[in-house]
Amino acid sequence: MEERYFVVREDMLPEAIVKTIQVKEMLRRGEAATVHEAAERVGLSRSAFYKYKDGVYTQNQLQREAIVTISMDLDHRSGVLSKVLGLVASSEGNVLTIHQTIPLQGLASVIISVETSLMTKPMSEMMDDIRKHDGVRKASIIGQG
Repeated sequence: MEERYFVVREDMLPEAIVKTIQVKEMLRRGEAATVHEAAERVGLSRSAFYKYKDGVYTQNQLQREAIVTISMDLDHRSGVLSKVLGLVASSEGNVLTIHQTIPLQGLASVIISVETSLMTKPMSEMMDDIRKHDGVRKASIIGQG
């Protein structure tokens, strides 16, 4: 049977579904260390959480699941790549791969793949932050999937 998805306004959902989403978000943000702790804090049984957890997502989670490939030319200086990776992390992007060439004439070519499903800011805003960073000569998205 083909999976079907529905968009339903939050106030129309059963309380257990809403609380399951709250538990997942608390765990994602690090506000609770365990399912038990998060479920207890929102007033949901662990069995209800486990029943619904794999079938309940916020709309933005489903829309934003993607991997983006970013190509950059960076100055060959200590800390430039580390700070760029910090910008990705501060946006809640998850770096999956890093490929860096040997620096030539003071520049290193770097390609990173980033999972964007949990990002807290728009991709365009993160890219602007990267491009403005000292030591970044060029940055562009070369693939999305």
